[in-house]
Amino acid sequence: MSPVLAGVLQLLALIAALALAYRPLGDYMAKVYSSDKHLRVEKWIYKGIGANPNTEMRWPAYLRGVLAFSAVSVLFLYLLQRLQGSLPGSLGFKAIDPDQAFNTATSFVANTNWQSYYGEQAMGHVVQTGGLAVQNFVSAAVGIAVAVALVRGFARSRTGELGNFWSDLVRGVVRILIPISVIGAIVLVACGAIQNFSGIHEVGQFMGGEQQWNGGAVASQEVIKELGTNGGGYFNANSAHPFENPNPISNLFEIFLILVIPFALTRTFGKMVGSVKQGYAILATMATIWLGFIALMMWTEFHHGGPAFDLAGGAMEGKETRFGIGGSAIFSVSTTLTSTGAVNSFHSSNTGFGGGIDLLGMQLGEIAPGGTGSGLYGMLIMAIIAVFIAGLMVGRTPEYLGKKIGTREIKLAACYILVTPALVLGFTGASMAMDTPKNSMTNSGAHGFSEILYAFTSGANNNGSAFAGLNADTQWFNTTIGLAMLLGRFLPMVFVLALAGSLAEQKPIPATAGTLRTEKPLFTGLLVGTIMIITGLTYFPALALGPLAEGLAS
Repeated sequence: MSPVLAGVLQLLALIAALALAYRPLGDYMAKVYSSDKHLRVEKWIYKGIGANPNTEMRWPAYLRGVLAFSAVSVLFLYLLQRLQGSLPGSLGFKAIDPDQAFNTATSFVANTNWQSYYGEQAMGHVVQTGGLAVQNFVSAAVGIAVAVALVRGFARSRTGELGNFWSDLVRGVVRILIPISVIGAIVLVACGAIQNFSGIHEVGQFMGGEQQWNGGAVASQEVIKELGTNGGGYFNANSAHPFENPNPISNLFEIFLILVIPFALTRTFGKMVGSVKQGYAILATMATIWLGFIALMMWTEFHHGGPAFDLAGGAMEGKETRFGIGGSAIFSVSTTLTSTGAVNSFHSSNTGFGGGIDLLGMQLGEIAPGGTGSGLYGMLIMAIIAVFIAGLMVGRTPEYLGKKIGTREIKLAACYILVTPALVLGFTGASMAMDTPKNSMTNSGAHGFSEILYAFTSGANNNGSAFAGLNADTQWFNTTIGLAMLLGRFLPMVFVLALAGSLAEQKPIPATAGTLRTEKPLFTGLLVGTIMIITGLTYFPALALGPLAEGLAS
């Protein structure tokens, strides 16, 4: 079987699995966030944290819950790392340095999972399982909660109430993430991923000598790292490591985990607003971009010219032979179009255009299908922008789902789409203007610039993957990328929740003959075009200096 055919067959199998899970999971999540009943274990949690799950919140109170919970999470994870040397199960590892502990704490709480350290050489069992894995669950649940709050803003009228953050958070963890993760961990263990709490032991090497390895609760952390679109690996090699991702079957299953909730949330959206066709329109937009990027990535990686590439069947540098170009291309596109950050190949070793595709996927805002929750609310923001543009074209007041898109709404949407470009381009420019950050680059020229652009794009968009050629474990990068992750995660949430509150206060407007039909293919095309044009105008100059220049020169 040719490598190209193998890649296409993997893609078709993945699409079939996602299609089978789409309706039942989407309907189930709609019921979870619409139910008035609380499970017994949830009641215990509410009692323990002192929250009343039946109290409706307006958007400022909902936002305060998000920020307060996240601030406490950052502090807890920071202290856990700083005290690691005194904790049981530390495997002899010392406490994490302050700047790196700050970077890691903000990274995992922001659902970014950027790692400037070697996991197997820095983090003990307690920090990995009691700190990092816990944040993989709750940070993902926070993203879904904010998305659900925005959906309620569209679904409700004449009220500013968006639900209860604590109830949405707990339900996301208890009813969605934990059950799927338990099943997923069993599947990964069956595929060969490890799951233990063993210490450090010596392992013989083929060429002689020995190497130190430590075990860990890898399968359970691997599944939530993908399911919650987090991306932080137990080992430095991430999902290229055979302990985390043993074979092509586990590789395809991990890609499925990355995509299943973000895609299914479009069904949840449709059910909650009372029109599944609206959900299908958003799904079609996400799927069109995702499939288009996969096709481009496979084309550039399979058909890159040169004798070495011809002999290898494509650009195999930096890729695992057990996955091949097809499995690596689908994985890299799926992770950079979501906020996952997991890697099964080194993106820095992609062709110039391949690296640019990964960069552009993050710069879209990671909305196709995006992260757990963040992808949906990011796409709905873009839908509002598209409706506004369409309204300007025909001279009508823009409407979306029966709600007017007025001055307040469009300003909030505009602020949302400006936050991450300002962080990415600002920090990248500052880094290139200083000598010390540039000394961290392994490569010079266009590729070196791409390394820094990729780092801040990944951080501000809460992705967490890296170009693998940048030494980011410095005070400058630990601090600035940490700030980019915090601001890139929580500033957009401020605008999303404020927008949700504004929409919920409106009374619905009946559709007329002049209303733009946002459930039709025409709107899907308009939305895809809006996304690509806005992103292109924002980032094209930076991309021209990095991956485009490198690709044209090769």
